[in-house]
Amino acid sequence: MERGNGTSGAGGGAAHVSPYCGDLLVDLHDVYVHYHGYASLLVCAFGSVANVLNIAVLTRKEMVSPTNAILTGLAVADLLVMVEYVPFAYHMYLRPANYPRADRFSYNWSLFVLLHSDFSQAFHTISIWLTVTLAVWRYVAVVHPQINRIWCRMETTLSAIALGYLVCPIICIPSYLSFNLFSRVETLDANGNRPASALQSALRRANNGTDAHTGQGAGGGGFSISTSGGVGEVGGGGNDSGGPLRNVTLYYVNVSDLATSTYLADINFWVYSVVIKIIPCVALTVLSLRLICALLEAKRRRAKLTGSGRKSADKERQTDRTTRMLLAVLLLFLITEFPQGILGLLTLLLGKRFFQDCYQNMGEVMDMLALVNSAINFILYCVMSRQFRNTFSLLFLPSWISKAESQALSHGNPTTTQVTQV
Repeated sequence: MERGNGTSGAGGGAAHVSPYCGDLLVDLHDVYVHYHGYASLLVCAFGSVANVLNIAVLTRKEMVSPTNAILTGLAVADLLVMVEYVPFAYHMYLRPANYPRADRFSYNWSLFVLLHSDFSQAFHTISIWLTVTLAVWRYVAVVHPQINRIWCRMETTLSAIALGYLVCPIICIPSYLSFNLFSRVETLDANGNRPASALQSALRRANNGTDAHTGQGAGGGGFSISTSGGVGEVGGGGNDSGGPLRNVTLYYVNVSDLATSTYLADINFWVYSVVIKIIPCVALTVLSLRLICALLEAKRRRAKLTGSGRKSADKERQTDRTTRMLLAVLLLFLITEFPQGILGLLTLLLGKRFFQDCYQNMGEVMDMLALVNSAINFILYCVMSRQFRNTFSLLFLPSWISKAESQALSHGNPTTTQVTQV
């Protein structure tokens, strides 16, 4: 995702036609960036409420299970990502155009941007870890039921969740070390903005790739650079108030000296694109496809043994729901995570020019995809898990609605199904 309020330091040159992505991507980015703040706040608001509801439902006594424990850990990680993204979105995209540069690039706000990147990267990685863990647990339960009670009992599950919360922040250490705060003294007017003459100079430097803030991901989306310390603003204010000028120390997030003087930047991209993105995508794809094949095979065997009785029909519907949910989770995960891994890998292979022309112009889109992925699970559970719907109704809907829904379900199907396990 995007961490943006500073200088890229990556050479550039004058405006050019991208050899990789063309001017269309730049134009689309310039349009979308004006709406990203509002869109991300809407997704974060919905996702935060949805994940609170997930936690409330999944931690009920009747819902306690190893699978639901993983889903709860996943909801906590997603909730923290979205709650933390709200002040970042406001600061980066919703500040007024005349917001003082002295405040925008103050030490506190720049430190927040730096910590936001590290925090969101770590917790989005935890979310990825738990999604793959969920697929492993479900695969073992269906394909190897004889060892399920040993490998996937509650104690083992809680250990796997705790391991994810401990290991993932460690995996992200190269990211933490790759960026740092840098200070720079600038001459500002009485309003805390650049005088008009200084602003023109800043614009020229920005066109040469030397005056923008380095950015990295709020939801683990990557290493994009915001070339505008906010929406539609490069230098922060262009008013020439005519008041006294003053020297002010501003702070920027930029690539650390350690990253530029060693192979840390390359290591960071390798870890991000391959370890955090591509390997989990491949693992989840293989596990999900094998699990779907196993479910379909079990469905065929059951049909041969039991014929077309009511109990067999119930089992088939449960299998179909599980298969659809697995496909939905798989497709959503691949759509949101795999492109980020591929873009990171292409940056390693094609170099800085690809990063500037393509990757950084997709920063906000990757942020949005990651946020949607964190917010959408509630809808999947409601659509595909009857027990989740029943428990949610008992908790949050008026009693007469819950009772009517329960009676309708009982008349339609007297059996009680467990939460569809991803």
